[in-house]
Amino acid sequence: MPELPEVETTRRGLAPWMRGARIADLVVRERRLRWPIAAGLGKRLRGRTIGDVGRRGKYLLVFLEDGALIMHLGMSGSLRVVGPDVPPGPWDPFDLVLAGDPERRVRMRDPRRFGALLYSKDPLSHPLIAPLGPEPLEPGFGGAFLRDRARGRTIAIRDLLLNGRIVAGVGNIYANEALFEAGIHPGRAAGRIGAERYDALASAIVAVLSRAIAAGGTTLKDFAGSDGRPGYFQGQLQVYGREGAPCLRCATPIVRLSGTARSGYYCPRCQR
Repeated sequence: MPELPEVETTRRGLAPWMRGARIADLVVRERRLRWPIAAGLGKRLRGRTIGDVGRRGKYLLVFLEDGALIMHLGMSGSLRVVGPDVPPGPWDPFDLVLAGDPERRVRMRDPRRFGALLYSKDPLSHPLIAPLGPEPLEPGFGGAFLRDRARGRTIAIRDLLLNGRIVAGVGNIYANEALFEAGIHPGRAAGRIGAERYDALASAIVAVLSRAIAAGGTTLKDFAGSDGRPGYFQGQLQVYGREGAPCLRCATPIVRLSGTARSGYYCPRCQR
């Protein structure tokens, strides 16, 4: 699933094309996404001007004069800018057509149909956005915040980080990587981690996400940036997806965390 760095990479790629552009049309080829695209959305959008492109967690926010579009890439979706002469594929549910000469289209590719295109007059109060926790790359996020949210809880620390109501958009890949960098076992109870270790974990989260954004995100299946180029952070992964491979610090084989729905990876020597 595209996580915060992939979504932020997409936002940065789309913003120069979309900021200040006028929407000429919305071409919908498949409405049946995770939530159906509203039948009258194209009519509502025609002629509207895009103010900016933002992000909240894993959601893209396309701000208009009144309200915003809320976009989600789903499990394996992507957004990219194409010209009018590029034919859509079978997994391309919609184009947001931007007026100009030449005309440009922001095209969604969503093979699994788990993405979303919604409109909200008050996007930050939308039920998908309002419950999200703080952004890990913005002021206010730190070890003290994490420790306060974890106090007395027996949930595994990795699962705490994956809860978007605690912290927005970290995702499984980067939670595993940050826990390795901080030397914390992903299955350790969140309420049994000390203040210094939470400071190290918060710093690791910021560092890992920042490096991933700089590298353009992680390509695991078919994610690509808004220009069609893949992300390259996968080559920097230290534990995720490396079961049985030697730890890059101590050469101990990386172990896959058992009994969890989402794959977790750790070094049994470096993480405790």
